Amino acid sequence: MKRHLISAADLTRDDAVLILDTAEEMARVADRPIKKLPTLRGRTVVNLFFEDSTRTRISFEAAAKRLSADVINFSAKGSSVSKGESLKDTALTLEAMGADAVVIRHHASGAPYRLANSGWIDGAVVNAGDGTHEHPTQALLDAFTMRRRLVGRDAGLGRDLAGRRITIVGDVLHSRVARSNVHLLHTLGAEVTLVAPPTLVPIGVESWPCEVSYDLDSVLPKSDAVMMLRVQRERMNAAFFPTEREYARRYGLDGERMARMPESAIVMHPGPMNRGMEITAEVADSDRCTAVEQVANGVSIRMAVLYLLLGGSEPAVSAPRTEESK
Repeated sequence: MKRHLISAADLTRDDAVLILDTAEEMARVADRPIKKLPTLRGRTVVNLFFEDSTRTRISFEAAAKRLSADVINFSAKGSSVSKGESLKDTALTLEAMGADAVVIRHHASGAPYRLANSGWIDGAVVNAGDGTHEHPTQALLDAFTMRRRLVGRDAGLGRDLAGRRITIVGDVLHSRVARSNVHLLHTLGAEVTLVAPPTLVPIGVESWPCEVSYDLDSVLPKSDAVMMLRVQRERMNAAFFPTEREYARRYGLDGERMARMPESAIVMHPGPMNRGMEITAEVADSDRCTAVEQVANGVSIRMAVLYLLLGGSEPAVSAPRTEESK
């Protein structure tokens, strides 16, 4: 593992498989009566969130606490940032407090990279989402969920997603989740297809390691997993499609469309869901939808990332078992 986790594109296949295998080990901790490991006792993890978040912030907090780290939650609202404090001064403050890792979510693309390479802090930096750029731990938890469902919990250890066909549907233009997933899934050997209205496909997408289609119905029958992206109204400053009803008709996933997918195929959503727009309640509440699993798997993945960045680079977690057995 490298010192920081800024982009899914920075991970090699071996890096990614190590994280997935480590997360599988961490997931077993959640099944125990006492869900804690002493691995990061005495370490301090700061959640530095400049954007609103529920799932990601709570997930990182739960992950750090299950590894016995001390957690400081920093929200830009109500802090010195709202008074005009710069990212640099905030970082220097955290460094003075002895932060071993900083988990940062920021509205500006590139902010985590700047923090990691500025020399302002010595700790590890984990990108929890920056603007419309990347969200690497979301891609990792998505890949973890796919491997569990499509390959198997134990059968998947050491394995990647070679030959699997993954379809990502919706607001690709504003989606950091889509960017990270395309890079990571390609690294893991999967074939990725993006499906979106032409107005929601980014410029330069032809350089991405994926295919692009504008017809959802033609792609569904050959998909092992279909990931529906949230339509990000808060990032839209123009009319990217005529109406919400038109979008749902062309690119929404309902029961009829789900029936065209292979029986073993799964439906994914990074959340939060706009029910009735990109996904219907019938699909969201079906057994084939992994949205709730993805939240649970997110804690295991983030435990694995924090462990590997702060606890050492030993292969696939023999260390927590050793600690536990003492």
